[in-house]
Amino acid sequence: MKNIVVFFFFFIAAFAGNFNQNFDITWGDGRAKILNNGELLTLSLDKTSGSGFKSKNQYLFGKIDMQLKLVPGNSAGTVTAYYLSSTGSSHDEIDFEFLGNLSGDPYILHTNVFTEGKGNREEQFYLWFDPTKDFHTYSILWNPLSIIFSVDGTPIRQFKNLESKGVPYPKSQPMWIFSSLWDADDWATRGGLVKTDWSQAPFTASYKNFNARACIISSGSSADACSKNSSENSWLTESLDSSGQEKIKWVQKNYMIYSYCTDNKRFPQGFPPECTMA
Repeated sequence: MKNIVVFFFFFIAAFAGNFNQNFDITWGDGRAKILNNGELLTLSLDKTSGSGFKSKNQYLFGKIDMQLKLVPGNSAGTVTAYYLSSTGSSHDEIDFEFLGNLSGDPYILHTNVFTEGKGNREEQFYLWFDPTKDFHTYSILWNPLSIIFSVDGTPIRQFKNLESKGVPYPKSQPMWIFSSLWDADDWATRGGLVKTDWSQAPFTASYKNFNARACIISSGSSADACSKNSSENSWLTESLDSSGQEKIKWVQKNYMIYSYCTDNKRFPQGFPPECTMA
């Protein structure tokens, strides 16, 4: 009987849709709202506070989709963050951050990967659409092979597992899903030159159609439990095919505006090893 109990500490599941079932509002004093019987979640920001939410479950590998509609109009100084993260000083983290801008200027999509508390792997992109006009799908595929960031099904970035070559990779710390809308006008827009215009508040971002095909981790489950079920879950071994590689090249050629792997001033002694490895 004990073996049966332990088995249910770890399971692979697909969740869709309902924010009441899958998330807790964690801060914001009423500024975060779950609406339409759990189908819609909104975060708002005013001069007093932003707001945020967190998944009820922890995940160790998963394919996570979320549809977002970002703050419209003059969103300068605001940041909408949507990310996976563990906790502690040696935490792992996989980030989407959307940096607001003046009306008519494009949002910047900021991505980063932390392993064992160390980040500094930023890549930034413009989007090929207005992310404030409608909902768009932002996805993280995290499996033992790589981390792939995608927008509306188009991959924009891949961080490969290069542990065999000495590059740390997040694979043993379960992560929660977090999201928040907050004021970061000291750095978010043009390095902090453009400040938040509080006359435009409240600022609101909207979420719907959460979907997770993922390994759920609870107390007592083992870190390698996911791989034992890989035959049932194609996403656990999914990687980019030749078409996906071409799409990443297209995005990086046309829409990437910053990569740590090309920042000579930041790394005068040489780029991090993953920048030059296949």
